[in-house]
Amino acid sequence: MSIRLRFALLYSAILAVILAFIGLAIHGILSRVTYLALQDDLRRASFGLGEAILAANSLNVQIPPVTGRPPRAFDDFPEDRPFRDLREREIVRILDPLGNLLASPQGRAEDALPLDAQGLTQLQAGRDWWQTAIVNDQAMLIYSRPLAQNGQVLYILQVARSLEERNRSLRFFGLTFGGLSLFIIITALGVGWLFSGLLLRPIVQITQTAQKIGQERDFSHRVQYRGPQDEVGKLAATFNDMLSQLQQAYEKVAHSLQMQRDFVADVSHELRTPLTTLRGNLGLLQRKPPLPVEEQSEILSDMAEESDRLIRLVNDLLTLARADAGRNLAHEPLELAPILEETCRQARALDPQREILLEAEPLTIQGDRDALKQILLIGLDNALKHSNGRVWVTAHRNGGQAEIQIRDEGPGIPPETLAHIFDRFYRGEDSLTTPGFGLGLPIAKALTESMGGTITMESTVGQGSVLKILLLLSQTSPTGP
Repeated sequence: MSIRLRFALLYSAILAVILAFIGLAIHGILSRVTYLALQDDLRRASFGLGEAILAANSLNVQIPPVTGRPPRAFDDFPEDRPFRDLREREIVRILDPLGNLLASPQGRAEDALPLDAQGLTQLQAGRDWWQTAIVNDQAMLIYSRPLAQNGQVLYILQVARSLEERNRSLRFFGLTFGGLSLFIIITALGVGWLFSGLLLRPIVQITQTAQKIGQERDFSHRVQYRGPQDEVGKLAATFNDMLSQLQQAYEKVAHSLQMQRDFVADVSHELRTPLTTLRGNLGLLQRKPPLPVEEQSEILSDMAEESDRLIRLVNDLLTLARADAGRNLAHEPLELAPILEETCRQARALDPQREILLEAEPLTIQGDRDALKQILLIGLDNALKHSNGRVWVTAHRNGGQAEIQIRDEGPGIPPETLAHIFDRFYRGEDSLTTPGFGLGLPIAKALTESMGGTITMESTVGQGSVLKILLLLSQTSPTGP
């Protein structure tokens, strides 16, 4: 059973219970009010008739009464007697103190109204008595009251009225209210079905969207909800937010998997060349007859170079793997100028003929000393490899950061190459003439970001390139002028 149907049935059931309670309450009130009204009418009618009977003593009753005498008809009484004024709806009987019928409209013994022994006892004691009974297949409300003079009960007056009209009215009300309630419940069921459908439409949309995502594996779908921001609206908004986060996570995972595949392919390609060279040289050394000693020496030297190349490649890959794994780097205050001087001195040893100029402000950064030196050496090595002129290294304050620049006078980098300068194993047009694996700048980027900094490359073709490194300043860094 759907939630929509359960909502509609629950709403209809609650409405049915409320209507049943209201109907029973109204029926009870009407029953009670009409019953009290009938009692009041009978009591009023009996007062005037009783007073007239006592005043006229029209029946000439004998006490003790004479038994066996037939009842008298009301027509036997004189014209001025009150019996002529009786209402047609009211049935009147006059009894003696022993409960014997003295007078009735037709003067017949079978006209007697029921009066039980308990009621007769109450009447003889001077108290009124109410009784309901079936007379001639009709329900009757009978009011009996004693008529007494000087403390002696002379007559018992019975005034009765049929309850059929009242009962028919109550039955009509019950049928009318029941039919109206049934109509209301059926209408409410239909209205509740429609409204619950409108209310639950976002949930249906969420279900359909989830099904589409499962079938198409596309997290770009969204729930199109334009209603109020109630609970259902918040659910739709939350679902859309969740889809956005899932889409971002899915894209990141897909990108990571693609990078992993590219990384594995690039590593395989980079490893295959030195391994193929080593395997070929080993084959040459195994030849029979053996090669001359001079050629064997050249082969061994070539194998040593390829082995060193493999070691450097493996070390670079380990550095990248540690950076990707989020290796915790130190975040301690570091005096930037001494590290720059030491790094520049080591870089000059790589190419003594080149001029490396340094200009640095006294700044203190937060970072890891070894990682910072590796970043600087990668930047300087890259500048020395791809240029022939001087190299400038500067460091100055840039807001709350220290900005380090490594500038060269090389040929510059074309825009299409600059966009991939930090991609792993990516090498530009000079890859055949410049040694390396295309891992230096990616390593520098990973280490810089691990210290909370950023690294960018700017270049103009024909004018040179600038590597910019931004690192957070320490709280102890001089504020400057």
